[in-house]
Amino acid sequence: MEEQKPVGVMSRFLGSLIGRIRTLLFSVISIGPIPQHIAFIMDGNRRFAKKWQLEEGAGHKAGFLALISILKYCYEIGVKYVTVYAFSIDNFNRRPDEVQYVMDLMHEKIEAFMQEVDIVNRYGVRVLFIGDLDRLYEPVKIAAQKAMEATVHNTNTYLLICTAYASSHEIQHAVSFACQEKIDGVPAMEVANLEKHMYMGVVPDPDILIRSSGVTRLSDFLLWQTAKCVLYSPKALWPEMGLLGLVWGILKFQRNYYYMEKKKKLD
Repeated sequence: MEEQKPVGVMSRFLGSLIGRIRTLLFSVISIGPIPQHIAFIMDGNRRFAKKWQLEEGAGHKAGFLALISILKYCYEIGVKYVTVYAFSIDNFNRRPDEVQYVMDLMHEKIEAFMQEVDIVNRYGVRVLFIGDLDRLYEPVKIAAQKAMEATVHNTNTYLLICTAYASSHEIQHAVSFACQEKIDGVPAMEVANLEKHMYMGVVPDPDILIRSSGVTRLSDFLLWQTAKCVLYSPKALWPEMGLLGLVWGILKFQRNYYYMEKKKKLD
């Protein structure tokens, strides 16, 4: 036991040192504009497992740990909204056993996240599940509902989890409801009325969309909401993203901030 004490002391020292360096880094970055809303396509979990010859599911587990770290960094630096793409509607077309595996994994990770009391309570995170939630398997739907109910009074930061989601489906859903609704003196198809019925209408549009693994397509994710935001696609697979990947994304946002703001005003 005595031999382990120096290791414990060194570990705490390194943890404290890394924390101070991160705080200093964030204070420097905060001199510039900080995105209010960052969206992530968490791409590369399977390739990460294949790259390191890990067992099935290990890539998603590593991806979950990466998400926890990224959330902490985002909330520490002042990002209020974080949106992640968890499961597309198109994914339901996969083999039944594969869909069942992902649903089981999602159920497990929702419950695991709710055990991350440090994040949920320290940062006052409100969890919102976005998409056609009726398509979810019942255990996942129940877990998602419990997570939303448990955090409903939190308003400091938000985590939006897009599951059973596709942007084309979201737009179709919004158009359908907008056509059914009659507003006094306002045409049903005005943009403001359409956006009100979007699944993502509960939060501001993303300032930057980050897709890991170097892939540059949007994959039917937030097509409407990303019309005027910065896109960034680092080569790192999702479990490899880490602090530097996030920092480079924010720096890219800052480099394009005034140009994007000017474009918004012109539009």
